[in-house]
Amino acid sequence: MQTPMHPAFEQKLAVLAALLERSKSVRAEAHAKVSQTAPRYQACGKAATWDVVEIATGAVRGFTFSYRTAMRFVDVMEAGAASKQGGLQ
Repeated sequence: MQTPMHPAFEQKLAVLAALLERSKSVRAEAHAKVSQTAPRYQACGKAATWDVVEIATGAVRGFTFSYRTAMRFVDVMEAGAASKQGGLQ
């Protein structure tokens, strides 16, 4: 015969179960981030322009006049490179 559990212990078990679920989801998110590949392009400021540079070769693939546009360009280049290799970042 099992004796009834004290209500405080039952409440703590519920809290621990919620924390365990949260830690499982955080671990899954971290694992998804780690499995992403390294970036292939970066934006470098040069005087009044931003160059989009391929990291592996150092080749300049384009330039823009604003940071926001350079980051969009980098995102597009990354998406294009990922689609050519069959993977998404």
